[in-house]
Amino acid sequence: MTLKFGRKGPQSGQAKSALVFVHGYGADGQDLLSLAGPLGTHLPDTVFYAPDAPEPCRNNPFGFQWFPIPWLDGSSEAEARQSMGRSITLLDAFLDKVLTDEGLPANKLALVGFSQGTMMSLHVAPRRPEPVAAVVGFSGRLLAPELLATETRSRPPVLLVHGDADEVVPVASLPEAADALTAAGFEVYSHVSRGTAHGIAPDGLSLALSFVRERL
Repeated sequence: MTLKFGRKGPQSGQAKSALVFVHGYGADGQDLLSLAGPLGTHLPDTVFYAPDAPEPCRNNPFGFQWFPIPWLDGSSEAEARQSMGRSITLLDAFLDKVLTDEGLPANKLALVGFSQGTMMSLHVAPRRPEPVAAVVGFSGRLLAPELLATETRSRPPVLLVHGDADEVVPVASLPEAADALTAAGFEVYSHVSRGTAHGIAPDGLSLALSFVRERL
């Protein structure tokens, strides 16, 4: 199985870097690919990709999920673990395909995740043999922080952004992730968007753009 995806080519016509959006629970790739327009103006040599998660979302038949969420959809913890394992393999292979198709090295690839997509990005990127250029995580969590010490293979720089009014993923998830990543030797930056619920605010997006632009 391979992931279906959307692609938006570089505004300059020549891809010198790539950015992969990893969407949240119940959404799809197009949900974040819409950001390629405003971001592409400042990243003219960047090609944008946005894969759909492999499973239809149990709580939203029009969207997708990287793995079920037991307390939301009644799935079991075992189902969620198995599902996430499959999605990790598929997302990792997708990143390889992007690099191969575009003829780019790992250090010219950035990941931008939202919510469950952040959880996926923060899990997959450190376990890849070569560091990607950057990982930006909006409104997410770091899953299984206790495994970082033994499973980390590369340490890309990470920017974590969270709204202080997030009612879906508590803002406390940001310092928890930042502390674990820092302890494991990652270069971590963080920002809290004031008055922002479970979403991406202009100040966070602007910071993410600067962070990615510097590293691509």
